[in-house]
This record gives sequence, C-alpha cells and structure tokens, in this order.
Amino acid sequence: MSADYPMFALSEEHQAIREAVRAVCDAKVAPYAAAVDEEVRYPQEAADALQAADFHAAHVPEEYGGAGADALAACIIIEEVARADVSASLIPAVNKLGSLPVQISGDEEIKKKYLGALAAGQGGFSYCLSEPEAGSDAIAMKTRAVRDGDGWVLNGVKRWITNAGVSEFYTVMAVTDAEKRSKGISAFVVEKGDEGVSFGAKEKKLGIKGSPTREVYFDNVRIPGDRMIGAEGTGFATAMKTLDHTRVTIAAQAVGVAQGALDYALGYVQERKQFGKPIGDFQGLQFMLADMGMKVEAARQITYAAAGRSERGDKDLTFFGAAAKCFASDVAMEVTTNAVQALGGYGYTSDYPVERMMRDAKITQIYEGTNQVQRIVMARQLLAGIQSQL
Repeated sequence: MSADYPMFALSEEHQAIREAVRAVCDAKVAPYAAAVDEEVRYPQEAADALQAADFHAAHVPEEYGGAGADALAACIIIEEVARADVSASLIPAVNKLGSLPVQISGDEEIKKKYLGALAAGQGGFSYCLSEPEAGSDAIAMKTRAVRDGDGWVLNGVKRWITNAGVSEFYTVMAVTDAEKRSKGISAFVVEKGDEGVSFGAKEKKLGIKGSPTREVYFDNVRIPGDRMIGAEGTGFATAMKTLDHTRVTIAAQAVGVAQGALDYALGYVQERKQFGKPIGDFQGLQFMLADMGMKVEAARQITYAAAGRSERGDKDLTFFGAAAKCFASDVAMEVTTNAVQALGGYGYTSDYPVERMMRDAKITQIYEGTNQVQRIVMARQLLAGIQSQL
C-alpha cells in the first residue's frame, strides 16, 4: 500500500464539496435561518441558492441530468446545510428520500421523467409512507390503489409528509392486495397537480418550522399505469430499502446541527467572561465541551462509514444505517442541549441560535423511524449475524 494513501480521510473532491456548500450556506442559508424559524415560512432563499448550485438533489445520476453525487457527498451536503439551518437541509434530504424509490426500483422511462424533472429543478420530491394509524407499523396502512383499466385509483390519507404542498412529486405507498400484507403494497408517483390531491393545514411543530409538514389526501386520484414504481406488490420492499439508505442522510443532518451548536458554543465561551476570565477557561465547562466535540466526531465517523456502505450497497447497510441515525441523533440532542447550557440564560433566548438548534435536533430522533425502532432493527441484524466483521 502506498505510504501516501489518505487512510480514513476525505478525498480532495469531497473536501471541495464541503467548502462549496459551506460558502453557499454562509451567504444564503444561515442569514435567514432565524427569520425562517420565527416566521414559520419555507426557506425560499436557501431553496433558490441550493438549486442554483445544484445541491438541491445532487444524488440524481448524471444520465438523468443530475450531479451524480455519491452517498458520502450527499451526506456532506446535508450536513453542511443542517449546520446552518436544519429546515433547509430537508430540501436535499427529502428530495433524496422521495426520489430514491424511483432510482432503486423504477424502470428507465419513469427514471428519465421524474429524476430528470427533479434534477432540472422542476419541483421537489416527497415521500408518503406514514398514515394516521400506521406510523412505525407501516404495514397497517389503509391507503388503497384499485386497478381501473390501464391505471389505478388512489384513496387514502398520508400523515407527517415533509415538504407537502411545496413538492411537485410524491412517492406514495398504497395497498393493492390487502390479503398479501407487505407483499400487497405497491409504490406510485403522484403529482401535486393530479385531480383529487389536496393537503391539510401545516402542523404546528416544536422545530424544523421552515419545513412544512402536512397530511396529503387522495380522493379518487387516477394514476396512469406507467406511474407505478417497480412491479406490483414490491412497494414495501422498496420503501424499506430506501430507508436503509436515507437514514444515513438523517444521521448527516444530526451531525450538522450538532456541529453548528458546538461551533457557536466554542465561540461564545471564549468571549463571555465571569470572575475575570473567559468561561471557557473553567474546567467544568471544558469537560462538557470535550465531550461534545468527541461525540460529534464519533457521530461523523459512523455516519461516513454508513455512507460508504450505502454507496456500495453492502449487506450490513441496514445495521449501519440504523446505527448511524440512532447514534448521531442522540448525540445531536445531547450536544445542542449542552450548547444551550454553555450559553446560560442567553442560550434559552431566541436572540441566539442554539435554542433553535436544540428544537430542530429533536426530530432527528423521531422521523424515518424512531430511535426505539432503530434499536429493534439493529438487534435483529445482530441476532441474524449481519454486521461488519472488521
């Protein structure tokens, strides 16, 4: 092996991507983050800037007009955007979540049409799996798709749909054969403009207030047959395979918000003085900062390791995706909470960004499978013997 091999280091290309995304975020995302949160509005400035720089859906392969970013590059983009504003990071994260089923299981025609439209900036892509009575138990979904000639008619409700009403395209899981349970669920692309599609009111949320979360209603929505993603009955398998990959992007989001909180806290403790010296000189605070930095870096490393497995499609991706998402989101909650503590009373006010980061971090422990579910997933993988043997 070459002596100059950069073991466990990012490539120059990945480093360059980080620098480019950070420059965009410093200029066009971070300055609006507080207003986006306070006004509960979509981060349009960030959306425009990310699209202009081709960071809105960089995962789309080059043959469909995308940047062809690998899984690690996609994580770095999401991490850097989340460092500035978690709401804005849901633009590239949800575009990948919503469109990955098409990329994984779709035929060439549906890929060209919808991945091409996404890459070209013709609209975002959301993912419709959860329902009012089917959250962690997704197989219990009630949304139905009934064959009608050459097409399908959809009826049902999806809940907790990120960027609903903003996205133009929706990957929707629906039951096509109730007796087959998970093998009776199929996936479809639904367009915002399809007749019978409507949206509920925005959920009033603790955090990620710039990213609208709504119910999506399907009232006799007729879908052409060529909008089915993959073969009939393969939708649930596609949905689970998608989550194996996209849990890694939630881990990246968690790493980003944790890093943002740590960065702010480090700057603050060197400026704030008590008892005649910067509070960062006190050992009690130094130990807390050390733990924050250590855990952020550990979360980053497991996330990047999981991204590598996502890119290669390794057999232990399910374990690593769940582990990265679970560990990094727990770290994000702890680090952002400690950042508030480091700022004392100021940390508890919206004049400083760490309280927003703490509120935003909480959702990373919940969506794309709660951390309790992630631990079930990991345990099952371990008991089945499916874990990396390094």
